[in-house]
Amino acid sequence: MSDGSGAASQQDEDFVRAIEMLEGASSVTVLCHVQPDADTIGSGLALGSVLERRGTEVQVAFAAPAFLPESMNELPGRHLLVDADKVAETVDLVVTVDAGSRGRLGSLGDRLDSASASLVIDHHRSNTRFGTVNVVHASAESTTAVIARLLDQWGVEIDADLAHLLFAGLVTDTGSFRWVRPGSHLLAERLLATGIDGAHIARKLLDTHPFDWLPMLGSVLGSASLIPDAAGGRGLVYAVIRSEDSAGLRSEEIESVIDIVRTTSEAEVAAVLKQQDFGSVWVVSLRSKTEVDVSAVACELGGGGHRNAAGYTATGDLPDVIEALREALSAS
Repeated sequence: MSDGSGAASQQDEDFVRAIEMLEGASSVTVLCHVQPDADTIGSGLALGSVLERRGTEVQVAFAAPAFLPESMNELPGRHLLVDADKVAETVDLVVTVDAGSRGRLGSLGDRLDSASASLVIDHHRSNTRFGTVNVVHASAESTTAVIARLLDQWGVEIDADLAHLLFAGLVTDTGSFRWVRPGSHLLAERLLATGIDGAHIARKLLDTHPFDWLPMLGSVLGSASLIPDAAGGRGLVYAVIRSEDSAGLRSEEIESVIDIVRTTSEAEVAAVLKQQDFGSVWVVSLRSKTEVDVSAVACELGGGGHRNAAGYTATGDLPDVIEALREALSAS
């Protein structure tokens, strides 16, 4: 029986190679994934802040949307963010954070081709290992947790600003610590010990919405559908967010719907299908409770993610997209 020392040794080697790349680069672009959440932005700004302190020329960016979600407007290091059209064409090193594939970088994926080297840092099991060096720790609860381990290996002290950024990713990717792994609370305690206000950070990121969120929820949840025989009889519940439902709302309001739909007791799997620009493109978020590996389902449909949280993009008429999901779940 393995004691896990082999995996730990490989992780140490990954960190050594990553640190060598970071120390050897005089210019670095850190890319976050499209429709960014606090894990990708927290990871990107934390790493960018450390590089800036070392005197490295660094910028942090994401391809879409045009603006940082309002829920993240208190994160330290935001001055490092640059608009997508201002990202340097050529740098020594491109680092991607929390992106499971090149496609998750959107229009900025081409920056990988012009960089001298690329470093992928992630915690998604479905990561396609698209970098020159790939630090992918699927056992980590968030990419910020991977960054915390990297900084420890690098000998970087995690101060309050860095802790704020790392905690932002940790609290959101664990659903306010509902989905934790051994060590999650130890990392949280360590970050909180720097003096950050964890309750305020969590409230800002997860529990603050404009009034217009409420009527959107009423419309969307009122049209939710339950398919008891889907997923081998384990049940699928889904809701549809049409473009007119989401008009004027922030991306974080739209993304929050899945965490309400997933509470349905009669369904193992939950899905939210978000219409893009009144067209036939749908961004699908998937969640499961315990039994179904939705990352495998998402991968089959062109996406990826974690065992219990994943997503993909589909094109077509809504009934066809739902039927394709049902078929993929039947094979899970």
